[in-house]
Amino acid sequence: MAVENRCSSDGSGSGSGAGGGGDIYNLPEGCIASILSLTSPSEACRLSVVATIFRSAAESDAVWDRFLPPDYRDIISRSSGGLDSIVFGSKKELFLHLCDHPSFIDGGTKSFSLDKHSGKKCYMLAARSLEIVWADTPRYWRWIPLPESRFPEVAELLDVCWFDISGKINTSMLSPDTNYAAYFVFTMKSSTYGFDNRSAEGAVGISGHEKKTQTVFLDPDVARRHMYQIVPRRLGILNRMADIMRREPNPPSESEAQARYPQQRSDGWIEVELGEFFVKRGQDVELEISLTEVKEGNWKSGIVVEGIEIRPKES
Repeated sequence: MAVENRCSSDGSGSGSGAGGGGDIYNLPEGCIASILSLTSPSEACRLSVVATIFRSAAESDAVWDRFLPPDYRDIISRSSGGLDSIVFGSKKELFLHLCDHPSFIDGGTKSFSLDKHSGKKCYMLAARSLEIVWADTPRYWRWIPLPESRFPEVAELLDVCWFDISGKINTSMLSPDTNYAAYFVFTMKSSTYGFDNRSAEGAVGISGHEKKTQTVFLDPDVARRHMYQIVPRRLGILNRMADIMRREPNPPSESEAQARYPQQRSDGWIEVELGEFFVKRGQDVELEISLTEVKEGNWKSGIVVEGIEIRPKES
């Protein structure tokens, strides 16, 4: 009914396609564009191969303007790097640029992009915008540039026992009616220590309220180690004194099965999910994200922090 009314309001809803048994391929292009605008960017691209009229409708500004967030002009005006001076040939071109080229906003403390499949807003909080305990003490942390980072500098962990990082973002900046997840984005140096087989605690929730926590691991090899146990085995009489190590599948414990493990990203960094949060329409609260590992006597080193990314949670 919504699509029928939209077509009628354009003055192009009469004729074939209205009522039962009509051929959808005979609908006016404007009506098909209205239909596609009610889907998602990925669905519109798939439908564009159905027929020539669908392909033409799927390229229209009317479709891609609906896929852009309502406040995209305000976000572009806050960006640095001259994004507001770029002339785009179409709304689709602008949409794809915002997906593939994260833009700095708020003085370079955050980056903004769009999720290519859904058009939902994504943000990364730069390391400089995070609360990192001892980050201003050169003995424990240092700030360095890395060519592979999107931000001018990242935080390198030199040596701490109290590992505590948190960041905040207002839910009004995010897309409504969307389930978001927060990801700690980092890499590890060859000299990293203190994270092997040790869990940390990730948490996401409204500031000032109790947050849901979950177990996370930062060592990329820990998942493999949890899946196997080391079992000694003798090799017979001639090699009775020689033992070798045999790996056998070892089902993870309940806590390990529910834990989050690091994953390699396409940009070369590593990420681990810290938790998720559903953003309700009209909600305007401060969302706090944290990662802590403060076990006594466990000194750690070698983590390089790029930031915390907040993006729609994949189904």
